[in-house]
Amino acid sequence: MTPVASDAKTRTKTPRRNDPPPLPNYIGNRKPWLNNTRRRSLTGWGFLLPAALLILFMSFIPMAQAFVLSLQTGRGTRLEFAEPLWYNYQRLLSDEIFKLTLTNTFIYLIIQVPLMLTLALVLANLLNNPKLKFKALWRTAIFLPCAVSLVSYSLVFRTLFAGDGFVNDMLEGIGLIDNPINWLGQADTARFVIILGLLWRWTGYNMVFYLAALQNIDHSSIEAARMDGANAFQTFWYVTVPQLKPMIVLTAILSINGTLQLFDESWALTRGGPAYQTMSMAHYLYEVSFQKNPNFGYAAAISYVILMLVAILSFIQMKVGDKRD
Repeated sequence: MTPVASDAKTRTKTPRRNDPPPLPNYIGNRKPWLNNTRRRSLTGWGFLLPAALLILFMSFIPMAQAFVLSLQTGRGTRLEFAEPLWYNYQRLLSDEIFKLTLTNTFIYLIIQVPLMLTLALVLANLLNNPKLKFKALWRTAIFLPCAVSLVSYSLVFRTLFAGDGFVNDMLEGIGLIDNPINWLGQADTARFVIILGLLWRWTGYNMVFYLAALQNIDHSSIEAARMDGANAFQTFWYVTVPQLKPMIVLTAILSINGTLQLFDESWALTRGGPAYQTMSMAHYLYEVSFQKNPNFGYAAAISYVILMLVAILSFIQMKVGDKRD
């Protein structure tokens, strides 16, 4: 007869009430260092790091170098720190040409930006009408100017507004003027040509932003306003425009920043003439940097003034436009 083995050794010991708790198994319970959360975080930083390094080396470091350069004087590569260090900024206060270019830039800003954004908003609202035929054609035609080459459109505008150009011929033909107008040879008319060129080129660009925002508007609010008896203008002004406020703030900031840095139209259409009467600050910066006895330190000071103006106006717009509690 085979003896029955005792199960005293194999039987699991039942813990008693007064027995001490078992020691924790730290090795078995240790969490891995590279868990899913950290892995996703490292993956995200891995994608962001190349772009962050490019921005650092291509934007922030040159900005710091430009600020150091703005504290220096001299010609070409023979530069030394100014005495006092803020000499270039102090010189701006007595530079009549810089004051004139600052005035010109703000004239473009005050006149062109509100007109352009208002016109873009109206055009976007008209082109958003579902009953409008050939919408794709109209949208493309209005947006196309911003894709036209600067050189091409500047040559066309200079030809249109020449002394014997189409504009003078048309105005003489309908009897509004007796003699040709020197559009690009007078300060006021030359500024008008630049403003007109900016409107022609950038209105369609801003219209696309508004058109995209209009696609996301809740149409039930518009229908409710119409049922309450609001006409088309009241519906547009009191219902549509408030819902477009974030996009309006964005386009205003982009347009103001672009106008403060305006260079293309001033250079290509009028060359800054006559006698600096249409020159922008960015155009003057280019002239000081690369033309007429270049002065890189003074040009860097001008660039920082433009940067400060952009930052101040953007901050004001964000504070005015942001009404969140």
